[in-house]
Amino acid sequence: MSISYKKVDVKDIEFLKSVCSSERVFVGTAIHEDYSHDELAGIRRFPDVVVEVTSKDEVAAIMKYAWDHNIPVTPRGQGTGLVGAAVPVRGGILMSLVRMNKILELDEDNLTLTVEPGVLLMEISKYVEAHDLFYPPDPGEKSATIGGNINTNAGGMRAVKYGVTRDYVRGLDVVLPDGKSVRMGGKIVKDSSGYSLKDLIIGSEGTLGIVTSAILRLLPLPKVAISLLIPFSTLEEAIETVPKIIKSKNIPTAIEYMERRVILNAEDYLGKRFPDATSDAYLLLTFDGNTREDVEKQYEKVAHICLEAGALDVFISDTQERQESIWSARSAFLEAIKASTTEMDECDVVVPRKNVAEFIRFTRKIEKEMEIRIATFGHAGDGNLHVYLLKDEMADETYRKKLAMAFDALYKKGKSLGGHVSGEHGIGYAKREYLKKTAGETYMGLLLRVKNAFDPKNILNPDKICC
Repeated sequence: MSISYKKVDVKDIEFLKSVCSSERVFVGTAIHEDYSHDELAGIRRFPDVVVEVTSKDEVAAIMKYAWDHNIPVTPRGQGTGLVGAAVPVRGGILMSLVRMNKILELDEDNLTLTVEPGVLLMEISKYVEAHDLFYPPDPGEKSATIGGNINTNAGGMRAVKYGVTRDYVRGLDVVLPDGKSVRMGGKIVKDSSGYSLKDLIIGSEGTLGIVTSAILRLLPLPKVAISLLIPFSTLEEAIETVPKIIKSKNIPTAIEYMERRVILNAEDYLGKRFPDATSDAYLLLTFDGNTREDVEKQYEKVAHICLEAGALDVFISDTQERQESIWSARSAFLEAIKASTTEMDECDVVVPRKNVAEFIRFTRKIEKEMEIRIATFGHAGDGNLHVYLLKDEMADETYRKKLAMAFDALYKKGKSLGGHVSGEHGIGYAKREYLKKTAGETYMGLLLRVKNAFDPKNILNPDKICC
């Protein structure tokens, strides 16, 4: 979408200072380098101005001004994304929402928590668990904001049993591109009142509106959680066991897969030993429930299935110390892989569970044929694989060429297996072309029409997802 935007000038900056106070408006060398990129740092652009907002009224006033003056606005949380969705590729105003970080209400009668978008995921978990309640979505990056989770429909490790962020958002307050505010959903459990606009906002990566508060659904806190670490001779053997586990109807909370070489990266990065790193591949399963007896019944059946399928052993992690040693390593995988190479990019593909093993075999084929190191881990239980292509000592031009060829092949293979480009990290700026290639003109046309309905001037997070 070709649009000419107004360049931010002194008058615009003075307006922003009148709304937010000068202490929360940054220009020129006062803009921190972090605001030019996200976690992977593959795309770098500085905004003309950074504004740290603290209220819905400030968000609305800035959006109304930007709408009237045709200035692009990029909303941003902690910047932990991986596809450039929070990078201000058109300059303009970068709106940081991290100061909107209040927990507004815990409603124990309706089992809901109302929060501002800048509240961190780790803070939500800690707060509700102190009240014997549970917010199930569990993305690996616990320092991400809930606004970022909502905007990417984050999934994480508990999606097998509990679902993803969309399943736990009951209501949203949203400021639209023209500065108007609207409530979508609420504390209600059911709603058939027209199109589900709330669900359009979830996963829209800040392209349709800016979330200023969210009503989250909670569950009673499970009393017991136990993990199993299960080694296999090969990754394919481990992955092929997953459908058998699902068929058993003893559904774990999480089913993660990992390779030995990624575990070794994590050991080096953390300076701590993993409980076992002698096998080439592992499944990591977690079970939860209200009594130890119930949880043991679940995992004993699944452990037997795994051993029949070729597992070398089953390590039971039933103490806090053991749980910490395993899950701290799992949570560090992304940072550990980053630390092992000079640069990397990710394929966040999702395929049907039964096709995960075939996709893994294909990544091995690509790694060998293209002579590029590939590290993988991910959510075997929901078919979401994180495939990282590493630059190491490759020349820049060589890496770019191999990256493009490998991504084309991987996404094409994912589509042939009934999969999609992204399972949970989104499309952002980096993956737009791959979405276009795999989704087709009709699908992309619908996305563009939705964007135009919300934002005909294309001022809110332009050049992301579809335009």
